[in-house]
This record gives sequence, C-alpha cells and structure tokens, in this order.
Amino acid sequence: MGKIIVIGSASIDLVVQTEILPEAGETVMGSSFFTNPGGKGANQAVAAARLSNEVYMIGAVGDDDNGKHILSNLEQNNVNTTYMDIIKNEKSGTAHITLFDDDNRIIVVPASNNYVTAESVLPKLKNFSAGDIIVMQHEIPESTIQAVVDYAIDHGMKVILNPAPYRKLDKAIIDKVTWLTPNETESELLFDYQVDDALKAYPHKLIVTKGASGAMYYSDSQQLVEGYKKQVIDTTGAGDTFNGALAVALIENKPLEQAVAFANLAGSYSVTGLGAQGAMPYRKDLE
Repeated sequence: MGKIIVIGSASIDLVVQTEILPEAGETVMGSSFFTNPGGKGANQAVAAARLSNEVYMIGAVGDDDNGKHILSNLEQNNVNTTYMDIIKNEKSGTAHITLFDDDNRIIVVPASNNYVTAESVLPKLKNFSAGDIIVMQHEIPESTIQAVVDYAIDHGMKVILNPAPYRKLDKAIIDKVTWLTPNETESELLFDYQVDDALKAYPHKLIVTKGASGAMYYSDSQQLVEGYKKQVIDTTGAGDTFNGALAVALIENKPLEQAVAFANLAGSYSVTGLGAQGAMPYRKDLE
C-alpha cells in the first residue's frame, strides 16, 4: 500500500468559548479557554494517522515551546515527522479560534508555516514513490502548491488539494490535481456560484463537502453521499478529518463513493468533542 504525505501547516490553536459574540469595541465574558495542537496540515495528518499507518508530515515549526509541543503531538499520533523542519529564531504558527453557537471563527498567524517553500519541500519528495498520495491545503505558500502539483504529475503521485482557507486558485492547478475538496462556501467562491456546473465539469475530481449533509461529486450524474448526524460540540477540524480520512480510503483503493462515505463518517465523529483533533476517530471507532 502507498504512503500518505501531508504537506501543510502545523500550529497551536488558542480556543475561547463564548455565549455572546462581541461587537466591534465590545468586551464580553467567555465560558472557557484551552490550547490544542492544530493547523490544517497537522490536523489532516493526525486524522489520517489515526486510521492508517505510513502517514508523513512535511512542514515547519519554530524553535519555541509551541514547536516542541506540535512535534511531540504528531509523533504521539503515529505521524512520521522525519521531514518536519525546525526554523531557528522563528515562532510556530498559531490559530485564534472563537467558538460560538455551534460554529467557529478563526484567525491564523502563519509564522513558521511561511517556510514551507518549494525549495524545502521538493527535495523531501524524492523519498516517496509513484502511487503515493499528497495532501495539501491553503495555509502554505501558493508557489509551494504549484511546484508540488507539477512534481506529483511528473512522478506519478496523486494529489488531494483542500482549498481552505479560501483564496483564488489558478484553473491550471484545478485541472492538474487528482481531487479537489472545498466546502460549500469555498466552492461557491472558487466557481463563481456555479457549483453544479463545476461538479459536472470535474467528474470524480471535485468533491464538495456539505457538513452534516454529506458531500457531493459528479459521476454519471450528481451524487450526494449522505453524512452522519451527531451531537455537535465543536466543528473545528471536521473538514480536516474528512480530508485525512479520504486520503486513507483512497490509498486503500476504495471506490470514490465508498471513500467519501468513509470520510463522512470520520468527520461526523470529529464534531463530538472540543478541539480540532480532540474527537478525531480511530479505526476501531469507524469499524
């Protein structure tokens, strides 16, 4: 079986829960505060590694206590950190998360994640082979994504691109990746609100996640793979869980519909606890 290589961000999440969302200039009392390892790349790596072996993370942390915590957490979750860089005199990335009304609002400070460059990543990919799956997101430089996608095509590797957080995406990248996994909001922005047309234009490639409703893609017709509804505690990391689980199902050569169903099930577990990684399931949970 092939390997999963997650190229992306790793950070520390600083999370506050509140019953009242403050207006501009307003101060309110929160109900709780906690910190957790996060970053979309690290989240997706942990999600995959809890469901499979042979998961590698390529990224960067600062030479601070947060960086040590991030690396330790990845290793405890069975993620191979051989290709993680430690950037001297730089802080590790942080995400500042507000939980309110069963949803989240997030501000990301990339810091060391800006060092996940093509120059640092491409030499590491020489250690992997055709058929391996690369997973990326938008919390690393766009130039890195472009270079990795081209490398993957030249070397027979497959790419899942989760275009989150949203930014403009070159059509050439969409054409080249194997699978593209935006959520509803991101897909509307990427395709100028013509999502149904985009699904049809990119069969078996474009997979639009719809939260508890499931996920859509186009085969011979538009397909909705239904989700699994569970009691929502925190939606942070649900999309990352979906992408990590999707990579696992695809590396196991599951048909796309089964792979999406597997990812939906994993994502449903992730909303039942606090923190992006807190309730990510293990294989025994899904079985």
